[in-house]
Amino acid sequence: MHSKLLVCVTSGMMAIALSAGPAARAQAPQTAPAATPPGAIYVPTVQTGNLLFVSGHTAKREGKPWVGQLGVGIATAEGREAARSIAIDLMGTLQAALGDLERVKRIVKLMVLVNSAPTFTEQHLVANGASELLVHIFGERGPHARSAFGVAQIPTGSCVEIEMVAEVD
Repeated sequence: MHSKLLVCVTSGMMAIALSAGPAARAQAPQTAPAATPPGAIYVPTVQTGNLLFVSGHTAKREGKPWVGQLGVGIATAEGREAARSIAIDLMGTLQAALGDLERVKRIVKLMVLVNSAPTFTEQHLVANGASELLVHIFGERGPHARSAFGVAQIPTGSCVEIEMVAEVD
């Protein structure tokens, strides 16, 4: 990661700041979105050894499910924005689980589910919305393995769902 990298990402009233050095980090606003409570019988995260598994997060817009299907009413660019917003929510869950995003040694993998019309084939481009943000925020710790799938439906009709695996200390 660059020694003086300081990135602020905003989503409404929320900002996440992450930097390579403690001095730069101390100067930055540092509030992560509150972790999304589970919508069923599961926990938001499970840690085994140095791997933290983060349950799937669905896309939300203005606090409500971002409903729709890619290829039918939602374009690829809007799907990318939905995936980016999920990445911000995932960081909030990481923050809640770890207490400090500096404990993330590496983003290991994302699994991206895209609510897609049968003819939609740009799931990988939708997934880039999350991947690009995570690489931008975490620097060298951000590049990850990834799967992107088109699915017939996602809970609450959401357009995208993403789960994450992170290596932590």
